[in-house]
Amino acid sequence: MSRLSQWIESGWYGKGPRPWPLLPLAWLTAAVARRRLRRFRAAAEAPPVPVVVVGNVTVGGTGKTPLVVTLCEFFQRNGLRVAVISRGYGVRHATVPFTVDADGDAATCGDEPLLIAQRTGAPVVIDPRRRRALQYAIDTHKPDVVISDDGLQHYDLPRTVDIAVVDGQRGLGNGYCLPVGPLREPAERLALCDWVIINGDEHSSSVDGVIMHLDISDPVNLRSGEAMALEDFAVRFPVIHAVAGIGNPGRFFSALEGQGFRVVPHPFPDHHAYAISDFDAFADGVILMTEKDAVKCRELPLPHAWYLPVAARLPTVLTNDLLEKVRRKQ
Repeated sequence: MSRLSQWIESGWYGKGPRPWPLLPLAWLTAAVARRRLRRFRAAAEAPPVPVVVVGNVTVGGTGKTPLVVTLCEFFQRNGLRVAVISRGYGVRHATVPFTVDADGDAATCGDEPLLIAQRTGAPVVIDPRRRRALQYAIDTHKPDVVISDDGLQHYDLPRTVDIAVVDGQRGLGNGYCLPVGPLREPAERLALCDWVIINGDEHSSSVDGVIMHLDISDPVNLRSGEAMALEDFAVRFPVIHAVAGIGNPGRFFSALEGQGFRVVPHPFPDHHAYAISDFDAFADGVILMTEKDAVKCRELPLPHAWYLPVAARLPTVLTNDLLEKVRRKQ
């Protein structure tokens, strides 16, 4: 993470200085967001199939991807055909929309879409224009339900359900809109969502919502695909180099420390495109990274690298209610 990013985030989430001279821009961001939301609600239309939007009101990662994976698997277990639509952050592809190849590479389709496709087997359609992605997914894959990975602020996209995910550790930061704070929209937007999901029960913010737990699975070797019981891994490799290029790397490092590891942290920017040079200083040590990072590192010569899959755990009352809402709209 660059010094500039650290300085900005310290102002948003910590005790660093706020750029108060930019406060009028924050007011403008809030005013524009409120106006866009009013227009959307005034002309809201029903989607052709149920659409579940999973997003957030803050900049950066909050744990949306594990939730999307879990919701995909939940709908599939209940006999529904699922498609996912995504912006595909930083993709390089000749044409859009397109469906992610689960055997492809993250540079072509994005790290999070590739992870979702590999974990769930569901078709993942990439297009920055969410409405066009939705129509392509319907025409091509005939889903019973579509999940939009992010897209809470994409008001061209009709939706059945809005789910906002909040990072339990960081909450809404200082509560200001961009650029003074991390909010894309004023916090009042959360009250209009069907559910607000708090990622982690250690939150100290004033946000109310349903708690989502991320359950850690056994580490998997990046090259061989070998899995090792987490308890055995911790005994065999008590000191690890932890790599995380996600919205809140500190959450990953804290989770590993909670499992008894002595962690040497290596944070990278969200969606970082890895090169072998990123690992030069510690390639001989044991590396443990997130699954999102792993999809971008599989071709790198890192024989001592492992990744840690996680799964979102939600209250049954929420998933059952969600299933009922979706089936009512089919």
